[in-house]
Order: sequence, then structure tokens, then C-alpha cells
Amino acid sequence: MKDFHNRVAVITGAGSGFGREFARIAASRFMRLALADIQPDALEATAAELRAAGAEVLTERLDVSDAAAMERFADAVFARYGNAHLLFNNAGVGGGGLLWEHSVRDWQWVLGVNLWGVIHGVRCFVPRMIANGEEGHIVNTASVAGLVAAQTMGVYNVSKHGVVALSETLFQDLRIAGAKLGVTVLCPAFVDTGIKDAARNRPAELANDAPPTASQRLAEEQTRKAVTSGRLGAADVAARTFDCIEQNRFYCLTHPKILGTVELRMQDILNQRNPSDPFSLKRDVAFKAPPDATTA
Repeated sequence: MKDFHNRVAVITGAGSGFGREFARIAASRFMRLALADIQPDALEATAAELRAAGAEVLTERLDVSDAAAMERFADAVFARYGNAHLLFNNAGVGGGGLLWEHSVRDWQWVLGVNLWGVIHGVRCFVPRMIANGEEGHIVNTASVAGLVAAQTMGVYNVSKHGVVALSETLFQDLRIAGAKLGVTVLCPAFVDTGIKDAARNRPAELANDAPPTASQRLAEEQTRKAVTSGRLGAADVAARTFDCIEQNRFYCLTHPKILGTVELRMQDILNQRNPSDPFSLKRDVAFKAPPDATTA
């Protein structure tokens, strides 16, 4: 996709991080915008900035894990604009700790936003985009965590592996359907997008009754350190994502130094050997649980 002028960009998680930067670039290319986020003040701040710059903006406060809410959002977008050309299934949250220490609510929250949010975006928007017959593109925000499986990141890894698998299948299905829609799966490494503070928007009904375990506290601490020390910012990743859209490139890997770790996993599979330590090539961000993690 190369023609953006007067086309429609739909962006979830638009109030901060990648979503806000996607919206800024789309507005600079004179696109009309449909922005969604669960945090109303952040969403309205983004919308106000872009409206002041002359962009046409539709906003919707919603939780992407809510199927009915996503359906209403899609209805509103097509009623207002008649089509969607760029779809960014971008909303995301994080979570860490030893795999068996995650509660049912942890799984529901992270999978609900990270994976079901993308499922709902595809389900609600893509059929209408295909039916309209115009050129378009879908960007699903995954992560390097969708290509490797690092320790103490289990619930997040599962969600992002799901997004990668969904995106690869979507690419193949659109190809055999002859649709004029490209697909990009965005797989960045650690970037300070605000995801480290995603719990601020966690629904009350999915909050945990028990306090975090030692491994969960350590994973949060190390995630904060990793994302705040990254060299690339959200604006850099968004710019590279638009490059991938224009080049019709499926895999958008913004941190090339991580490719050695991805290759290591592929070699483990091809050689049918036990999984290697994903952080063996990057010890400065190694995630390790404390000795008393199972009893904390």
C-alpha cells in the first residue's frame, strides 16, 4: 500500500506508545482516523493533538477483548467513513512471572487484550475491507516474544505467538482469496511504550486477590529496566512499520540484533534438541527468578 491520502486508518491502543505514533504518521499523510483505546483521557489527548493539526478523527473508548464493543466500533467506522484501509490491531498489555504462578484472571486479561483483541479486529473489519475491494493493509502488533519463548514471560509469550500464527494464516488466507490486502506482523523487542504500566487499565473484575509473587515482582522490575534502556523509541518503530506497509513486507523486525536468538530457536527445532536459553546471546537482559520463587 502506497497511497494514503484521504484513506482511513483504524488504530486500537491509540492513546499511547505505538498506537499514538501510528496515528501521528497517518495524520501526517492526510489519512482520516478512527482511534480506539481503553483509557479515555489518553485517547482524547491523542485525538485533540491530531484534530488541532487538521486531521479528521473518530474516537471510541473500548476494551478490545469485548467482542460486542469491537463490533460497535467497526459499525461506527464504516458508518462514518464507508471503509477502512489501514487496520492496526495494536492494543496490548504485559505480564511476567513463573508460568504456573499466573492466575486464571492473568490469562484472561493478557490473552483477552493481546490475542482476542486481534481476533476481534480481524473478524469485525477484514470481511468488510475485502468486500469493498480496495487496496489496504493490516498490521498486527506482536513482539519478538512471538518468535522466541523466554523464561518468566509465559502468558505474554503465548499471546504473542498466537498473534504471529494468526497473522501468518491471515496472509495465506487473503492470498488464496485474491484479496487486495497486505499483512504485516510487527515484532519489536523491548521499547518503552507504556506497556510496563498497562496494569493501570486492568479491569477490576480481572484483578488478582493475592499479591504478586516474588517471580512476578522480579519480572516486572527487569521488564521496566529492559524497556527503558532500549535505544529505539515508539516513533522509530512506527516509522519502520510504515516502511513495511509501503514495501508490503510481512515480518517487521525492528531490532535486528535479536535475529541471532530467533535463529537459535529455529536451529533447536531443526536439530530436534532441547530449547536453548533465549537470553544466552543477550545476558544483559536475562530474566531469572529468585531462589524462593516457588514459596513466595
